[in-house]
Amino acid sequence: MNLYSEYYVSKKSERFVNKIWCLDNSFGESLIENKLVLPNGCFNLAIISGNAIEVHTSKSKYEMSEGIYFCSQMTNKVLVNIQPKTKVTIIQFHAWTLSMFPKYDLSNFTDSIIKIDSIELPFKIEIQSDIETLLYTVNLYFEALADSNPKKNIVENICEIIQKEKEEISVSQIGQLLKLSQRLLQIKFKTATGITIKKYIQILKFRKSVDQMVNADLEKMSLTEIALYNKYFDQSHFIKKFKDVTKTTPKTFNPDLYFLSKKR
Repeated sequence: MNLYSEYYVSKKSERFVNKIWCLDNSFGESLIENKLVLPNGCFNLAIISGNAIEVHTSKSKYEMSEGIYFCSQMTNKVLVNIQPKTKVTIIQFHAWTLSMFPKYDLSNFTDSIIKIDSIELPFKIEIQSDIETLLYTVNLYFEALADSNPKKNIVENICEIIQKEKEEISVSQIGQLLKLSQRLLQIKFKTATGITIKKYIQILKFRKSVDQMVNADLEKMSLTEIALYNKYFDQSHFIKKFKDVTKTTPKTFNPDLYFLSKKR
């Protein structure tokens, strides 16, 4: 049994759900300690069955027993300890997904986790659901959400522009493209995500750099080349930004300590 695994939703659901991933220590007899997760610009809905996990964010330590938890945008690395006989199944939402539910104001909610009741969710999930059942439930709900909302809202449009421009765009340029004021863009985005547009761009750029480091042959691609390819000013700028998130340097970064996305 693999500790880390990924599952993918339908093409239509992918508009709102990036993927589902699992951390499975349900058959383990020992504690899995000091595993790390990097920010990626997504929200996570964590379903914990069995015993518990312990999560350390930059703001607090969370003891998470069996239940359902909503995880905000993370801006720094997160440390995870998984108890024996415990499974964590995580639904990963894109940054704009919560903007489809305007009653939620996430302006001051980052690097944090809250426990929620299943009745608070717009779709019904059971803590003990298998992955096939969960995929069916998620696809059913988000395919219908996509059908009923064919037009993208402001937050989704902002994210689409950022991704299209490969994170090399300013807020003023986004405003010009959408013909909206920078102030309105910033308010709408922070309310829906908890972070600023600039911070979101920085997170995406950072993750792209990490993925490139992990998947590329560093003997053939220098840190300077990675920095310049991802539009950092120079190698020093890249190293500083890297240390801000991971508290280590690119040269001493050990990918084996992290739960990193599989290359699709």
